[in-house]
Amino acid sequence: MKKHIYIYSPSSAVRDKAAFKRGVKRLESQGHEVEIDVDALAQHQRFAGDDETRLAAIHRAAASGADIALISRGGYGLTRILPQINYKAVAKAIAGGTRFVGLSDFTAFQMALLAKTGAMTWAGPSLDDFGAEAPDDIMEACFDDLVTGQGEGTGWQLPKFAMNLIASRAGPARATDGFSVKDAVFWGGNLAMLAALVGTPYLPAVKGGILFVEDVGEHPYRVERMLTQLLQAGILAQQKAIVFGQFTNYALAPNDRGFKLDTVIGWLQGQVKARVLTGLPFGHVPTKVLLPVGCKTTLVVENRDAFLLWGHQH
Repeated sequence: MKKHIYIYSPSSAVRDKAAFKRGVKRLESQGHEVEIDVDALAQHQRFAGDDETRLAAIHRAAASGADIALISRGGYGLTRILPQINYKAVAKAIAGGTRFVGLSDFTAFQMALLAKTGAMTWAGPSLDDFGAEAPDDIMEACFDDLVTGQGEGTGWQLPKFAMNLIASRAGPARATDGFSVKDAVFWGGNLAMLAALVGTPYLPAVKGGILFVEDVGEHPYRVERMLTQLLQAGILAQQKAIVFGQFTNYALAPNDRGFKLDTVIGWLQGQVKARVLTGLPFGHVPTKVLLPVGCKTTLVVENRDAFLLWGHQH
C-alpha cells in the first residue's frame, strides 16, 4: 500500500549520508512516496541546522499531509527547542492522519506533545534503521503493519530474570498464573530523555500507566541514577507497570563486582508496587517493534509470554 512518508531532521545532523540515501531508496522500493525535507541534511555544529531550522522542519512535517512523519535520526537537539514547538499544529496533523514515528532524542518531543495535547505518536525506527545494509525483518514488518493500519499489538517472550521478578512478588506457585494491566496509558521511551524532563512542563503526568524505558551507552549505575530520579520524583509510584526495553552498548568495570543491569532492575522491583518486566524488543537495536505512545493499552502476561494490545488505531 503506497503511503506518503516525510523525512525530516529535528535533532542531530545526519552523519552517514550513504545510509540516508539507502534508507530513502529502500522505502521507495516498497512503493512509498518519500518526501525529503529541504533541510534534512542541514548541519550547524552537531545539529541538523540551527534551532530555527529544526523548528521549521517539524512544522513543515506537520503541514505536509504525509501519512508518516519519520525522523532521519536521533542524537540530541529536541529538548532545547521544546518551548517553541507549535503543539496544536502537530496535534492537528495527527488528528488528520499523520503518524509521527521515531525514538531516542525523539522521546522529548513525544513526551512534550503528550503533556501539552494528549496526542498519540509512535515509538519506532528512524530512517537510519532503513539505511542499514540489511534492515531487520521484524522492524520492517512492524513498520508495514503501521503503514497499512493492521498493527493492533505486539508480544515477546520474557527472559527468565523477568519471571524471577514476578515470582518474587507473587510466589513461585502463582508466577505462572499471569496477570494483566488493562486500559492503561502506554508511555515513555529513552530513559535519559525522561529523566531530563523531570520538573519541566514537558513530562506528562501519567497515572496508572505502563511506562517503558530503553537506553544506549549508559552504565547500569547511570541507569539506576536516572530511575532513582523518576522514583524520588514520585513518577514510578504512579505506574501500574514498568517495562524495560533494550539497554545496550555499555561496558561493565572490574570494580562493579557483580553490579549489573539485572541488579538495578531487581532493586527497582523492591522499590515500587508496579509490575516490572524486561525484554521488550525496542531500543537502539536492529529488532524493534512499533509502540503507540500515549495510547490506552492492555498488558497481558501468561507464563513467559507478554503481550501489549492496543487495538486498531486510525
